[in-house]
Amino acid sequence: MDFLNPLFDPFIRFSFMRNSLLAVVLVGLVCAPIGTYVVLRRMAFIGDALAHTILPGIIVAYLNGVNLFIGAVLAGLATAFGIGWLSRRQAVREDTAIGVIFTAMFALGILLMSTMRSFRDFTHILFGNILGITPEDLLMMALVAVIVLVALLLFHKELELTSFDPMHAEVIGLRPDWIRYGLLFLLALSVVTAIQAVGVVLTSALLVTPAAAASMLTTRLPRMMALAAIIAIASGVIGLYVSYLTNVASGAAIVLTCTAFFGAAWAVQAFRRRKAARRQ
Repeated sequence: MDFLNPLFDPFIRFSFMRNSLLAVVLVGLVCAPIGTYVVLRRMAFIGDALAHTILPGIIVAYLNGVNLFIGAVLAGLATAFGIGWLSRRQAVREDTAIGVIFTAMFALGILLMSTMRSFRDFTHILFGNILGITPEDLLMMALVAVIVLVALLLFHKELELTSFDPMHAEVIGLRPDWIRYGLLFLLALSVVTAIQAVGVVLTSALLVTPAAAASMLTTRLPRMMALAAIIAIASGVIGLYVSYLTNVASGAAIVLTCTAFFGAAWAVQAFRRRKAARRQ
């Protein structure tokens, strides 16, 4: 087993690598299941919008000496509920509501940032800083993971029904609008958690890519969510290890590994289709 020693050596020697490993596992557990609903409901743009609109919350928290995570969560929740409120009953198209709030919040963040002397303090928000994850960050991420996973488990049937047949859900007495608000709330928490690992620029990839890859391999929702979680966690571990060996950005390595898994899933789906066509 001596040949395995070099493989585990970074995680044995360095505490920051162990913290990073736990972080990618938690991010995978949070983003993959919620990302499955993002893909099914065609809400990919919302994930990207939430990742950008937390900027004013972070800056306000920084200026007032508050934990940046709290500022990010509050801004993310404000964005999520704002999108839900504007697009309720289709008074405004969802993509229009996203565009309005996304640009307004991001512009507010840039305005607040322009009043400061330096931008250096926020570079890790844009590109991630997984190697700088602290035990306190891990505790917060674990708490978010528990909240998201328990909520998805408790409301699995409601989320599944409103995702596939919202009209039927409303007929039998469910409130699709309220369930959508709940999903947006969980999505905001997930996005803020992922930002600590890979940053604003790459967060939407962690939400969408593993779930999209899993959707090519199975049509059963529970299996799809489990497979997406496996892909997300595997991508995080492999990307983290590759970034350590090659001295490249961890967030980018993780997302590119996700993309490689997506390419493999696409190839498997294409092979299945050709095989089925030949049988016919």
